Amino acid sequence: MQNPAEKSFVKGFHHVAMKVKDFDATVKFYTEVLGFKKSISWGEGDNRAIMLDAGNGNYLEIFAGGSDEKKPEGALLHLALSTDNCDEALERVRAAGMEITIEPNDVVINSNPPMPIRIAFFKGPDGEIIELFQIK
Repeated sequence: MQNPAEKSFVKGFHHVAMKVKDFDATVKFYTEVLGFKKSISWGEGDNRAIMLDAGNGNYLEIFAGGSDEKKPEGALLHLALSTDNCDEALERVRAAGMEITIEPNDVVINSNPPMPIRIAFFKGPDGEIIELFQIK
């Protein structure tokens, strides 16, 4: 039996939220290029938002009304998306005209046990940094 003081109230990742300048282009990119599914949406104009299902109970929440100003990195450094084929996913991103910042490369995370991965990075439609993360 688990000690009540050790009980975890966190059940896993649910969503990452971002506020974007071009709501429609962002939703189109995540649904048509990356294959996210529309889950729920609400509001109108600059007050609208949508939850996109990335699979496995993970969501991306997108809010309209973002500005054209450059955004500091802040607390959100990047959004990591799990993939079975980093190279193929990046080619779809490239074909959609996104800026590739790091081409696919193999890395071993120095953990116990070590974790071999393949990763790539690109900028999304609103300048957000997105990592493609493939466990090998």
